[in-house]
Amino acid sequence: MAKRRKRTKRKGGNSEGLSDGVKQSIFAVSIVVAGLLFFLSFFGLGGVVGEYSNQALTMIFGWDKWLFSVVLLVLGWSAIFPDRRLLSNVNLIGIVTFFLAFNGLLNLLFASDGLAEKIAKAGGYTGLLVSAPLVSLIGFWGAFIVAVAGIFVAIFLIFNVSLNSILTVHTHFTNMGRVVHRNRIEEREEFDDEEEDEGELETDEEDADLEEELDEEIEEEDDEEEGVESGVKSPLMIGAGESVMTSKRRRRIVIPVDLLDERISEAEAGDTDRAADIIQKTFKHFNIEVEMVDVRVGPSVTQYSLKPAQGVKLSRIVGLQNDLALALAAHPIRIEAPIPGKALVGIEVPNRKVGAVSLRELLESKEFKTRKTNMMAPLGKDVSGAVSSLFVDKAPHTMVAGATGSGKSVCLNGVIVSLLYQNGPDDLKMIMVDPKRVELGVYAGIPHLLVPPITQSEEAINALKWGVREMERRLDHLAKYGARDIDSYNAKSKERMPKVVFIIDELADLMSQNKRDVESLIVRIAQMARAAGIHLILATQRPSVDVITGTIKANIPTRLAFAVASQVDSKTILDISGAEKLLGRGDMLLSTPQLSKPKRLQGAYVSDQEIERVVDFLKKEGEPDYNYQVTEDSRGGGVAMSSEDSDPLLEEAIAIVVADRKASTSYLQRRMRIGYSRAARIVDLLAEMGIIGEQNGSKPREVLIEKWPLPGAGAPKKAKEPIEYEEDYDAEEEMDEEADDMAIEEEDFDDEMEDSKMTPPKPIIEADEDEDEDEDEDFSEFDEEDENDDDDDEFANYNDDE
Repeated sequence: MAKRRKRTKRKGGNSEGLSDGVKQSIFAVSIVVAGLLFFLSFFGLGGVVGEYSNQALTMIFGWDKWLFSVVLLVLGWSAIFPDRRLLSNVNLIGIVTFFLAFNGLLNLLFASDGLAEKIAKAGGYTGLLVSAPLVSLIGFWGAFIVAVAGIFVAIFLIFNVSLNSILTVHTHFTNMGRVVHRNRIEEREEFDDEEEDEGELETDEEDADLEEELDEEIEEEDDEEEGVESGVKSPLMIGAGESVMTSKRRRRIVIPVDLLDERISEAEAGDTDRAADIIQKTFKHFNIEVEMVDVRVGPSVTQYSLKPAQGVKLSRIVGLQNDLALALAAHPIRIEAPIPGKALVGIEVPNRKVGAVSLRELLESKEFKTRKTNMMAPLGKDVSGAVSSLFVDKAPHTMVAGATGSGKSVCLNGVIVSLLYQNGPDDLKMIMVDPKRVELGVYAGIPHLLVPPITQSEEAINALKWGVREMERRLDHLAKYGARDIDSYNAKSKERMPKVVFIIDELADLMSQNKRDVESLIVRIAQMARAAGIHLILATQRPSVDVITGTIKANIPTRLAFAVASQVDSKTILDISGAEKLLGRGDMLLSTPQLSKPKRLQGAYVSDQEIERVVDFLKKEGEPDYNYQVTEDSRGGGVAMSSEDSDPLLEEAIAIVVADRKASTSYLQRRMRIGYSRAARIVDLLAEMGIIGEQNGSKPREVLIEKWPLPGAGAPKKAKEPIEYEEDYDAEEEMDEEADDMAIEEEDFDDEMEDSKMTPPKPIIEADEDEDEDEDEDFSEFDEEDENDDDDDEFANYNDDE
């Protein structure tokens, strides 16, 4: 009998069991059908059932019965498409609050006497249940104030807006009304003046105003065409057509937090009392008295805080790290001596089970909701369970380093997604560099990108050069408007200047391709781009001194270290050891200028599916407006030269180099009849201007442009016509002339040294261009004399042969 009963129960369970998806679909369809039937009943199209339901809803909700049916339809839609929920839990609370407050207000105004007919036409019995207790407790006017306040609170919850933003919009429309009213008055006065003057011409003042407006429009058009001239001297060129990136409109995309998953996984630390007792006994065995003060269970580790006795050196406690790991049978153990801000020593022991930290949990935290900036990126939780965040605008640049599989890429994705949740496409632009081609490609197509994710090192270097040019343009623009930084500019100006974040997933690949340019560009941006709103987030899995150089470390103070292989790698990232003892899988150390010691965090986890849902949502909201000038090589559009560094013979040198497709110091000496130092200086200028390439061992320099002057790029000076030389070219003769020039220079140098011994030293004065030309003329005279001597010698030898 028992076996039959068990078999029958299993058969019934299989036939009647429904999946969660089927149940949710049935519930969603039922809500939609109910909303449609209620809506039809309001027009008398629901039959007998619709008539009774209409009467019931009228008595319950009164006038709000229309809104009730709409809410049912929206709830049904959200249940059918969970990924496209139109109402969050906070919105639902706001709608319920609006129902109660609005119905109560209607009853106070139109059904205060309690008649059933008036109640049905006002707020229904729902409003009566709200208004009647309030009137009895605080009176009519008190109930009126509470009902109005409830309506405002409901609006805040439904639309996620603050009172300040509402007042700002009201002020904006009020000012617009005043402007319109003022314009109408001025138009009426002008019309009256025209009638009195009987068609006379406009006054001189109006003509002057019109001319000023036209001049301003012309200047604005010129600025749009030519860009803002940079006052910072740089060898990089501002290309034609580039200007400061601004936006008049401000798109705000509200991403539902429901697109992210909820993960509830508590950490298991084991028997903490037993572990604390083992720690005390281990120290006592080595004659160290300690007092256990506190035990904190974090997501990945448990911190045991203890107070050593007076006279105990911290070095003795730190030296027992391996003994504690042996006694606790846990590895690795990290000792923090002392804990910042406390007179305690912290011993961090890994948990038996690591607690998961979800990004959604951090975005719904109190710290994130009360943030003062939209550049806040919640990183994870510390050992006490408190949320720790990275403020990208205050960092202002961040270095992320760690071994493969330590959680570095997940951390980058968490930072990107959290920034997308706070900023619209007009407030934030991103440039992503992904040489590995597997991490950041998923973000292609979102409206926040300036260019598609970059995978080529050449395009990445061009993007960094564009960042330097954009930084200079922005700094000039801020100085023009008297703004200290981008935030103060956006507060004053109608046009918003978006912030730009560079995200480079593998810095080692770029450094291996062109270390000199990449390092100099990163340092240039890191030194000056904070006020311009341009920030760097650099990541690498090879934390060596070849990648994270001392210059880069000095200019990027905020660093995130994940698990690394050795203590040397930890010191390369953080300048101290500790990262080699991390557990991996999101366990990190955060170092900022505000922290005296690195803080240990368990990073937030965001899955690939969550990222895809967020990206798909953003793609549906808008398309990206790519600016392909970011990755284009700027050297083809013109050359920027500083007037102080230019040379009078520079134009002639450019013409010679481009025509002959050769560039070297000795070649310019021979062709232009100048000294070695001047030729070397001209070659350096040509390299800085992008005319020729960098020195590559024994190989000749590459000439990077095809013709000169460049089309559409005005040269600083009109190029001199190159000097015509004899067609007969003898390499040996020119080498002899070069040797004679060097000998003459050595003789002149020896004479100057002898004269300096006989005469007192004179103050050093920089040579003018005229003196350089005189020296060149002197050298040319010596060259001509040498040529004449050589000709005489050759003629004499010829006569002897005859």
